[in-house]
Amino acid sequence: MGSTQEESPTIFRSSWRARVSTWCEGRWWQWRVPVLLLVTWNGLRQLHDPAHRGIFGGITFGAHEFGHLFFSPFGEFMAVAGGSLMQLLVPVGAIALLLRQGDYFGVTVGGAWLASSLVDLSVYVGDARAYDLDLVGFGEDAVHDWAWLLGHVGALQHDLRLAGLVRGLGMLLLAASFLAGVWLCLQMATRPRNSDTAAAS
Repeated sequence: MGSTQEESPTIFRSSWRARVSTWCEGRWWQWRVPVLLLVTWNGLRQLHDPAHRGIFGGITFGAHEFGHLFFSPFGEFMAVAGGSLMQLLVPVGAIALLLRQGDYFGVTVGGAWLASSLVDLSVYVGDARAYDLDLVGFGEDAVHDWAWLLGHVGALQHDLRLAGLVRGLGMLLLAASFLAGVWLCLQMATRPRNSDTAAAS
């Protein structure tokens, strides 16, 4: 009984890897490599320059502002937190949708987007006491989300520590997305196209 339970995760991993490898057969790696390099470069530049919004900056900002409106019926705390929450939920939702559709390379791009959103969020969190960022809001007096949130729970003094954790998570996710993308492209490059998979690229 114990050996069967131990073998189950191994069988699942082998089955998942075989499924992904099969998906890679006959797909073009040539156009996916530049895409992978672009989203990785974007993430690295964000890490180096906090002012750089990146290729995902516009949609991340839109998701953030929409989040305030979406969560506003659930109280003041959720209305303020909703912006940051939504800018993470949107790429997570995109990843889930791509995974359900079986677009494994798309998942890695979604991972890079989520990493970008986390790095962007870390800058906002780390500014809770400094107030160096230019704030954008729906009213004349824009609220600094993270100054309000951390102050509300009595943790304003931990803004830099929390920002570091969020930034670190973004870095790890960016690295994981890049490595997964490289592996997928290598699988595509070593699995020739045939008549059955020619239309699947």
